[in-house]
Amino acid sequence: MVIAVPPKNIDELLALCKSEDVQVTVIGEFTNDKKLNLFYKGHRVADLEMKFLHQGIPQWQLKAILNQTQYPEPDFTQQRDLGQSLKDILGTWNVCSKEWVIRQYDHEVQGGTVIKPLVGITSEGPSDATVIKPVFNSDKGVIVSNGINPKYGQISPYWMAASAIDEALRQIVAVGGSLRQVALLDNFCWGDTRKPEMLGALVEAAQACYDTAKVYETPFVSGKDSLYNEFEYEGKIIAIPHTLLISAMGIVDDVKRSVSMDFKQAGDLVYVVGETKNELGGSAYLDTKGFIGNSVPKVEAVKAKELMEKLSQASEKGLVKACHDCSEGGIGVAAAEMAFAGGLGAEIKMKLVPVNEKIGRDDFILFSESNSRFIVEVAPENKEKFEKTLKGISFANIGTVNDSGKLEVFGLNGKKVVSELINDLKEAWQQPLRW
Repeated sequence: MVIAVPPKNIDELLALCKSEDVQVTVIGEFTNDKKLNLFYKGHRVADLEMKFLHQGIPQWQLKAILNQTQYPEPDFTQQRDLGQSLKDILGTWNVCSKEWVIRQYDHEVQGGTVIKPLVGITSEGPSDATVIKPVFNSDKGVIVSNGINPKYGQISPYWMAASAIDEALRQIVAVGGSLRQVALLDNFCWGDTRKPEMLGALVEAAQACYDTAKVYETPFVSGKDSLYNEFEYEGKIIAIPHTLLISAMGIVDDVKRSVSMDFKQAGDLVYVVGETKNELGGSAYLDTKGFIGNSVPKVEAVKAKELMEKLSQASEKGLVKACHDCSEGGIGVAAAEMAFAGGLGAEIKMKLVPVNEKIGRDDFILFSESNSRFIVEVAPENKEKFEKTLKGISFANIGTVNDSGKLEVFGLNGKKVVSELINDLKEAWQQPLRW
């Protein structure tokens, strides 16, 4: 890396690098002659005008086209028992346990990890984000999270990018953080952007990054791209799906207030925070049925920011015992993961879930992937304080935690649509990549 350092700080920087066994060399200084001068063994080897370097290089003129594909609308009947559908989603590659990968790397260097990648009574539940304590004599911590869903990019690169930002930020909030000090990184993986339709998709995604980050007030501080990811096979060009990984880094003042995603105690209340919409385009559920769909999840960033800020306030007050964001698989997967991570059961009622329009199918409510939603566990004695803190946003008490060892979901008509042992759900989740 090349960094710029004020002269008054150079001794401190050199000392810091030496203490960490990092090589560092002072290679030059800024001047006011607007030239780049390079020297090798005392001999000038380059003398270039900065105007030439910045403005003298010919720029490409490329054409961008937005090519939005319309996919066949999903056409299938809801199953009476959605338990198998839930297990099918838990077993998909993008949802299933990544423990086999996680355990291969040292993710607890120097023992400063507060919230680990895997949490719960047996340290096997999927954490929303990681919280680390870099300075041992300080309670301040750093939260690191990610958001990604290339499936959405097949429908809309714009909403894929916005959703990735929303996911990374809500995971910051899920572990007890806030949006007060958060920075973002982008990682674009794309096809050949010399092609108009590829460039058009990239422009859309980049615009979404700007629009969404501006509302959340979360600046992009760095990023990278990997373009031209295409190859030819049997005369056919195959390109990587439009993919954007968003990483978020947040500061938490007190790591002791960190929140994990596993259910903690039978008798506690289960809330859904955020509004559920009929947005299953690109969802894990439709994928298991062989569809893509068109109703891609969108982001209402202004409303979402207020929601996340109020949920952060509830965490800061100690009112949140467990929290998990709803992403792939929606409410169904989030509740299942919280249950088997905590070794507890839960009862969920679909008719209590806040929706923005009439959604007449239990499976669509259970597996919708609408953004800006959380499943939250709250102790009964904190019910009034929690609901008062969240006043003005969409939320509802949709069930309770119990010690039955089962996840039971009741549909819109009051009939049971899911009744699965948490051990069976956990097995479906762990089996594909069992380490």
